[in-house]
Amino acid sequence: MAISLEKGQRVSLEKNGGQLSRVCVGVNWGAIEKKGFFGTKKKAVDLDASVGFFDANKTLMDVVYFGQLKSKDGSVSHSGDDRTGDVDGDDGLDNEIITVELNRVPAEVAHVAVLLNSFQGDDFATIPFATVRLYEGTPERVDSVLADYNIANDAKFKGAVSMVLGVLYRHNSGWKFKAVGDPTQDKGLEDTLKTTASSYL
Repeated sequence: MAISLEKGQRVSLEKNGGQLSRVCVGVNWGAIEKKGFFGTKKKAVDLDASVGFFDANKTLMDVVYFGQLKSKDGSVSHSGDDRTGDVDGDDGLDNEIITVELNRVPAEVAHVAVLLNSFQGDDFATIPFATVRLYEGTPERVDSVLADYNIANDAKFKGAVSMVLGVLYRHNSGWKFKAVGDPTQDKGLEDTLKTTASSYL
């Protein structure tokens, strides 16, 4: 059963009385159609999913993104940089996937923030079927969706090129997830990480 979260909602990452050991972040998007004198052309779009590790003092400890596909401790891995999106239409598959092995995240990590940036500055609202979701499963299999955002069809993302999907955080001996789903005014990953630390942890 998929759980759709509203902004600010929190969910315990438990299943059958035990903690989930793994969650994934999946992003799917298409190419932008540009109308010109000689007809319509497709413009490739480069979205970037990223994860930031923060300690209890909100200090950035590590980042997984297109330039570093694994966390230093090996608990988080990135499927690789997709620089085009689905040029030939939605194939129903995520273009980028980040896997978080919750039981391997170092004890000093208190928050794991999930972010999305438009590398070339393409307005989220102009990108066909742009969606981002956090789910239980593997890169090959979706078991249940914990939070998902249809960026392309949500007016609040118009004009934005970065967003905070949500934050995984430690609670007692386990993990919880806080849904955010907010666009930010940032233009790149570095600034989005700073905004996350100051406003969302």
